[in-house]
Amino acid sequence: MSEGPAGRRDPRDAWGGVSPFSIKTKLGALVVIAVLITTGLMMIAMRTATELRFITVFSMIATLLITQFVAHSLTAPLDDMNAVARSISHGDYTRRVRENRRDELGDLAQTINRMADDLEAQERQRKELVANVSHELRTPIAGLRAVLENIVDGVTQADPETMRTALKQTERLGRLVETLLDLSRLDNGVVPLKKRRFEVWPYLSGVLKEANMVATARAGIASGSGSHTRNDVHLHLDVTPPELTAHADPERIHQVVANLIDNAVKHSPPHGRVTVKARRGALPESLELEVLDEGPGIPRSEWHRVFERFNRGQVPRPHGPGSDGGTGLGLAIARWAVDLHGGRIGVAESERGCRILVTLPGLPSLPS
Repeated sequence: MSEGPAGRRDPRDAWGGVSPFSIKTKLGALVVIAVLITTGLMMIAMRTATELRFITVFSMIATLLITQFVAHSLTAPLDDMNAVARSISHGDYTRRVRENRRDELGDLAQTINRMADDLEAQERQRKELVANVSHELRTPIAGLRAVLENIVDGVTQADPETMRTALKQTERLGRLVETLLDLSRLDNGVVPLKKRRFEVWPYLSGVLKEANMVATARAGIASGSGSHTRNDVHLHLDVTPPELTAHADPERIHQVVANLIDNAVKHSPPHGRVTVKARRGALPESLELEVLDEGPGIPRSEWHRVFERFNRGQVPRPHGPGSDGGTGLGLAIARWAVDLHGGRIGVAESERGCRILVTLPGLPSLPS
């Protein structure tokens, strides 16, 4: 007996591709039974000299009873599906259709339930997006408002240091807007890649320097608002060989590395270490990247959910002491950028902390 996706039984598995429990089989059996009943009653009438009109009445009654039974078994689940579909159209995604049949209606019930699951997940993600964006916007807006109010009230002067603090808050808002734009690009489909050959060491060194600068800027902003952020994590770069080159879109790879570093820093212990490793891949100009941290790691059961949108992890303190949280979009954007290159990204085995492995294909191999 064959099975469909996710282990579900496929009704097209026997008797010429049709399940013995399919609706076609049931309707065919209904016709055969009606013919047999009529034929049997006719033979009885011929042997017992019963009038034809009585045989006709008995045949019609028996056929109608059997038809009513079969029709009820077919229409009852349709009424249930109609009620569930009406609830979904009104925004109630909690109801489900009973999956207790092994025919086409059973398959339809499974499809409706999967659709309800997807719609419920999308509604949950929409609410999480509003909550996450509101949370991320609150801190820089509050800080910027405080700085401007102090200037207007004469508490502080509009000196370069004060304006620099306001500028940092504005830059943080800009980063959030860029993140949301990246999410929009992710939803709208493929973005053209601008691939070129570049040297890996100076490129990744610049990404790490920028990450350090962002962490320092965030620490300055947070200290002025009474909160804390991570500026105690050490970043380390390991490129082998030092003259390693790769062929990819530097802007997209910057998104990948920056988001992976940001995620690793958030989950690192105090004064932890985040290491970025780069190695040559199997194909010409291909590249293998690793980002390792010393945090609590990711349970294997969560590996498949790491790169989902709005997933913030399930560890007790998912963002480390002093972390400012996040939208849960960084790793989803990293996976999007890697997928654009036709590469792979995933969680790999590690003795300590979390290890994210990225493989970029580089130049396609030429046919021999």
